[in-house]
Amino acid sequence: MFSLLKGIMTQNEKQKLTGDEEIIKELCVSNGLCYEKVCLEGSGEMVLEMFFSGFPRMVGLSLFPRLSSLTIVGQSISSIQGLEYCPLLKELWVVECKVNEISGLHNCVHLQKLFLYDNSIQQITNLEMLVNLHVLWLNKNQISDIQGLNSLVNLKELNLADNAVETLGHCLDSNINLQNLNLSGNKISSFKELTHLARLPRLRHLSLKDPQSIPNPLCLLYNYYIHVLYHMPHLQRLDTYDISNKHLKDTAESTVLKKMMYYTMRVRCAQRQFDELKAKLRQQRKDQIQLPEERIRVLTHMLRNMECELSHVQSAGKKSGGPEDLTSDFRNDHSHERRLQHKLDALKDRLKFWERRLEEVEACRQHNVALASDRRDMMVHFLLLELETVGNIRFEEGNTGEPWFTSCYDLLLSRFCAWDYKPHHITGIKINRIIRIHNRALRQRFQDKVHSLLCRQEPSPFLQNYKRCMEYLFYVPDPEHSCESDEILPILENGFKTADAYKALGRERAIPLSNSVSVSDRLRMTFMQKKSCSTSGSSHVNILPFRHGQLIISKVFLGRSAAVKEGLPIDCDHYPKANSVYLSTSSKEQKHTAQTAPDMLCPSSLPDSCDCKQQQKLWYMFDNEMVLPEYLVDFEYVTQDTSQPSPDCPSSSNTSPADAPSVSRAELDLDEEALNMEPILKPHPKLLSLDEKSILTVARANVLSQITVLNLHGNSLNKLPEISRLTALKQLTLSFNEFTHLDDISHMPNLEYLDVSFNHISSLEGLRGLGQLIELDLRWNHLTRIRDDMNVLRKHAPALLRLDTRHNPWHRNECVRMVVLGRLKTLTYLDDVFVMEEEAVAAVQVAARSRINQASLMTHSRTDSERPRSLSLQSSAHLLTQISPSPWKHSQDLESGWTTKITALNLDGLRLTRLSNLDRLVSLRWASFDNNELTRIEGLEHCTLLEELSLNNNSISRMEGLCAMHRLTRLSINSNHLQCLDGDVLDQLPNLHFLSVENNIISSLHGLQRSRSLFELYVGNNDISTTRDIYHLKALSSLIILDLYGNPLVNKLANYRIYMVFHLPSLKALDGVAVETCESETAKDVFGGRLNVDMVAEKLGHTNYRDLSELNLQSSSVRMVDLAPADLFSNLRSINLDHNNLTSFSGLIFLPNIKVLSLNYNHIESILPRQKVQSHMSNKQILYHKVSSSGYGQQNSRPSREGLIDNLEPLMSSLEVLHLGYNGISNLINLQISRLTNLRALFLQGNDISLVDGLDGLRRLRELVLDRNRIKSLSENSFCGQGVLLDLHLAENRIRELNHLQPLTELRRLFLDMNKILDISELEKLEVLPSLMELSVVGNSVARRSLHRPAVVLHLSTLQVLDGMTVTLEERARAELLNNEAQGSSSGGEVTLPGLVPLVTRPAPLRGAGIHSLVPDQQDDTHDTSRYRKQKAVVSLLRGVQSDFNFRQIRGSSSHYMTALQQTGYRVLSTFPNADPETRYQCHSVPRPPPPPPPL
Repeated sequence: MFSLLKGIMTQNEKQKLTGDEEIIKELCVSNGLCYEKVCLEGSGEMVLEMFFSGFPRMVGLSLFPRLSSLTIVGQSISSIQGLEYCPLLKELWVVECKVNEISGLHNCVHLQKLFLYDNSIQQITNLEMLVNLHVLWLNKNQISDIQGLNSLVNLKELNLADNAVETLGHCLDSNINLQNLNLSGNKISSFKELTHLARLPRLRHLSLKDPQSIPNPLCLLYNYYIHVLYHMPHLQRLDTYDISNKHLKDTAESTVLKKMMYYTMRVRCAQRQFDELKAKLRQQRKDQIQLPEERIRVLTHMLRNMECELSHVQSAGKKSGGPEDLTSDFRNDHSHERRLQHKLDALKDRLKFWERRLEEVEACRQHNVALASDRRDMMVHFLLLELETVGNIRFEEGNTGEPWFTSCYDLLLSRFCAWDYKPHHITGIKINRIIRIHNRALRQRFQDKVHSLLCRQEPSPFLQNYKRCMEYLFYVPDPEHSCESDEILPILENGFKTADAYKALGRERAIPLSNSVSVSDRLRMTFMQKKSCSTSGSSHVNILPFRHGQLIISKVFLGRSAAVKEGLPIDCDHYPKANSVYLSTSSKEQKHTAQTAPDMLCPSSLPDSCDCKQQQKLWYMFDNEMVLPEYLVDFEYVTQDTSQPSPDCPSSSNTSPADAPSVSRAELDLDEEALNMEPILKPHPKLLSLDEKSILTVARANVLSQITVLNLHGNSLNKLPEISRLTALKQLTLSFNEFTHLDDISHMPNLEYLDVSFNHISSLEGLRGLGQLIELDLRWNHLTRIRDDMNVLRKHAPALLRLDTRHNPWHRNECVRMVVLGRLKTLTYLDDVFVMEEEAVAAVQVAARSRINQASLMTHSRTDSERPRSLSLQSSAHLLTQISPSPWKHSQDLESGWTTKITALNLDGLRLTRLSNLDRLVSLRWASFDNNELTRIEGLEHCTLLEELSLNNNSISRMEGLCAMHRLTRLSINSNHLQCLDGDVLDQLPNLHFLSVENNIISSLHGLQRSRSLFELYVGNNDISTTRDIYHLKALSSLIILDLYGNPLVNKLANYRIYMVFHLPSLKALDGVAVETCESETAKDVFGGRLNVDMVAEKLGHTNYRDLSELNLQSSSVRMVDLAPADLFSNLRSINLDHNNLTSFSGLIFLPNIKVLSLNYNHIESILPRQKVQSHMSNKQILYHKVSSSGYGQQNSRPSREGLIDNLEPLMSSLEVLHLGYNGISNLINLQISRLTNLRALFLQGNDISLVDGLDGLRRLRELVLDRNRIKSLSENSFCGQGVLLDLHLAENRIRELNHLQPLTELRRLFLDMNKILDISELEKLEVLPSLMELSVVGNSVARRSLHRPAVVLHLSTLQVLDGMTVTLEERARAELLNNEAQGSSSGGEVTLPGLVPLVTRPAPLRGAGIHSLVPDQQDDTHDTSRYRKQKAVVSLLRGVQSDFNFRQIRGSSSHYMTALQQTGYRVLSTFPNADPETRYQCHSVPRPPPPPPPL
């Protein structure tokens, strides 16, 4: 039999061998080998190739043992085999075949290149032995999961293009040598998957959408390249593009950093809103507990009195012998004792009621805080998701101004039916918030799916009415199968789960949706009801358990739909032609569901329900890609005791907090009834101080040493000077007194019970020597420092068993119990609650972890050399400890110097009191010590490489200890006790880019000006109240994000936002809101050129305004003055505002003591601006109109001259010198200069004045400069009020006639240079000036060749200087002689004096004297063109010289003259006979030249 079987097997082998021979022959022919010699020559072959056909199976490879390269293309091979005979194989190609599994490679340990593309492989398996593999191509297969590559540590190139890969995860983390990766043509749709590739340090080439494959869905998203370049900056090529340019990567990184800054700001805003709501809830709680606390205090006070009285009655009854006092019979009355006990019981019952009331208020607050915290967490998650997806998922919170919000709101109301909630007394629904979801990937997937369905062969009616298949349906997560938030967030990010995933949860194999709010919320309501029933005993607030909820509104393409068949499971296999099925809530299936779950809310089971149930349906979608989540709604059910909101005014983003039940008047009546019960005790007199006599009286004792019980309840004591003498005292009651400390209660060795409740104790320091103290009552005091106070008790009350600390404003109240139990290990009762053993052990363990030791360093440290590139807002220390495993396994394995390798340390929440044992962490770069009990920054002196440091939520009061951290870039010290920002410390942090000091008590920003590298500054919720602090920030030229929210300055400063934008133009975001371009423009309009106290402080560098006497702000672009309050500048005498943009005096008119004001080169139109008609005012002018200092609305538009004199009140009564040169002034009446009645000197040179008028009120004017104007003549009213004028300058005008000068009886000097005076008779008119001493008419036609001098000297007898030259006695005598001769010969006809030469006297020895005598006669020989041009050139030159050096020659003693030097560079001279030159101007802001030398 065996031989027969052997023969059969041999025959089969022969047949198989015959078939293989043909394949081997084909192999030999294709590779040029001889089949007959292959057995001999095959061992030398190293390369074999087989293309397209003739090789259906891998056979005959045993003939080629030295084969190193095998290529098989286009064959029908289904499995890899026969390679066990080729151990030296290095390169294998099995491509375009039908291979469905990777196998047969276990002997190819030298394989370096493996190409298996274009096959039917579904899983990556059996590659564990190929440790030398460098190249692996598996593209064009059916692979959906990347796995089995962990052992390929030498892999350099991996091609997985054109597969079905959706996720990456950590599958490639082990392939650290990977350099080239191709994932094109897959289904990767999330940026999160790409971040895993950042862990491949040598990756240089990445393809996600190469030209030969379709792109991955994520490649179509926004910011795709930015995301890749930021996370993988080492890439050289991306999708076949060269990206090695450093500029590209810098741009990507800069963009991402800006986005991270923006979302950091947004997250802080969300946290701020949460903090504000918590503050409101705290205030609400404070208001709500005010009445209970008051009642508790009153009732407890009475209770203590009754207990004291009862103890006296009981002690009196126990004593034997005669009565001790007159009331002994009354005290021994048992009925009195029973009444006392009855009243005590009534008081205790009322106290229990109010204690419950306090618990209800607190429980209500905690419930509201929990809701707000959930909303905050969700909003933060939304923001982080926006950041991680680089804006491809966005969440838009709606408001009533958005059309989509109104539509969504109306949809919800239309799908809500109050009949469905009738058993719960729900009358309405309140929409608290609607968030619109913009998910680009999901929307693209939805659109592609709908498009693909419509493109199939469908009947035409379906194609025409496909929009009818679009529906908006609701979804509420089932909390029984998953946490609500845990399910909602993935849906918004990745869409709904597949039908199979819902089947795995025990539900139908479909996505359940509904068109009714009640139907979609049914499962949640049922679950919350059951949960509430099971935990009702621990709840103090009777609220609707499912009042607050969330639902998702999705856009659904129903496609082909069908009704659910009775008895048939909801499964796509049972409805092959349907995309969805629906179930009516009034159907039998729904009734059956209601019967099996009677607690479930079922609309059809309600009597007298409306017709809404006929339209209510449950929809089941089989394909999750046909459901697009679009809206997330926060809603709240409205019951009969709450109001229904108006549809026109939906709620804001924060839901209204639930209020605790109110207290009825009946409860207060019960309190009064208990308080007024018999017996009514007589009030005893309160002790204000304590001495030996009063102690003996209260204790009813004779000797202090015998007193064991002392009750001092209800007095007004604040000290106990004699208490230490009571050495035998065991019980001491001090409730309801005025104690603030317990220093007197010390060294009382027998004291066992101490009651100091209802006092004002703020600290237990001073409590000493209470070794036998067993019970201590500290309720209702002002204790805040739990750790310090418990340390006192641990040291000085070691035997304490019972402690009550309730109703104290503890700092961090949530951890009080744990801190107390961790320090007082002997306690058995804490706050009237028994201490469990497990609780005590846990507290001790927590206390033990509050020190930095080797164990904590091993657990919370990392050694990464670089910060991971992640779009996360967490600090580097937090991020590294989350994503990186601890490098330390066991303490025994630690090598010496292991601490020097630590780069990241996260010790948050360990209740550390000090930083120690960190001196060896010399490589530390990122550290976080948040949520501890640190009081100062210490122990980091050796951490000089530190880059990021977080110290939030501690008790640090100073910034000392940071000076050695020169590399620090980010510093966060939020929620501490900082009072200032130390500039010396910040000066040592030159690289600081980020500083956050929110929630401190900082009152000034002084010192920040030394931190010039800051990009982000967060100083919210501090005590900054003055605009002066803003000027400390102007030195921060790189500051782009500033947060001052919650400081008093924000509410105190009008136009706060644009004020900040104006003074800090580099800002991109302020208080969590981006700075818009229009805000910058508005800021420039409102605050540009505004001279106020802040600008003065900035220019001067100090704020000592009262010490300021001179102010020089030339060329400062000032266009408005608002130096309020004016009292600050009471000592200011001189102001120089030349070369600015003022159009009026503005706020200068309110400065009380200004004497000299220089406003040259401005645009002054009037002292006060003209009033504009309100309806024609621009927005900017309306804003200025509201500012009193702007001057709007204080006068008429064009007042008449008489009105100015009679009606307008004087201004600036102290002003004496006013410079208004070069302002373009054309009308002196509109200038209102007449209101400056005390003016002594007025300079109006270089304007456009044509008529001298409006000077009537300047009756004290002594010097008037009108040079370089357009004056043609003088009117009768020009100088009618200038009777004391001494100097008049009218040079460079157009005057032809000298009329109406009669009022100038005191005029000493008159300058008429460069005018158009032609006739000598005009000069003779100056005889009306009896006091004229100096005259200049240089440049006039009448002064040609100085022929006018004799006549002028003759007619002006008081003249001393003419045209800059002294009039001597000789010249005057010669003029008289000539005049006499002319008169004597007048009878003989016309007299000609050809020999008369003008007398040229010797000029006075002043610089520039006689300069105008060189002016030639411009009218002589007008036909001589060349001569005329020369004369004109000389005149022009002389005019230019006069513009720069206009010196006037004077005569007489220098003590008679005063010179005022102008900013324009020339002098104006005025004469004051017999006057001291120092007495003319009391303020000398404008420098004066030295007095001129005396004449020769």
